[in-house]
Amino acid sequence: MIENHMVHVNVWRDFATLHDMTAEEKYLYLYLLTNDQVNSIGIYPLSKKMIECETGYSVEHITLLMERLMNHHKLIRYNVETYELAIKNWAKHIKLRGGKQRMISELTKVEDPSLISFVSESIRNGEIRRLYGSFCH
Repeated sequence: MIENHMVHVNVWRDFATLHDMTAEEKYLYLYLLTNDQVNSIGIYPLSKKMIECETGYSVEHITLLMERLMNHHKLIRYNVETYELAIKNWAKHIKLRGGKQRMISELTKVEDPSLISFVSESIRNGEIRRLYGSFCH
């Protein structure tokens, strides 16, 4: 968990990401980028019940919004068994603190390696991408 992180203001100018999102989808996406479970790798545990408590949306509505973010926008993945959420372009919008050792520590905790692979597809930094690749079994 990152105690302090900043969302780049360019998140609102990311036309490719936001252009056909509803206001509710944008709100949920921003929540997923900024909730207190966000870490340095863009993959973290988060239950829909917690999202319900913090956003005010019902679990049913959250499920619908997440399905849109997964299937239409292709921005997130969610493992319903491990409650792990992965945000594809997390590094594009979040200013991270912590370094490589913190990333390794967090990558070792991920239960679903397919989420690591999903996030690594959007990482431009070759060293970090290789680091993720080393955790994709």
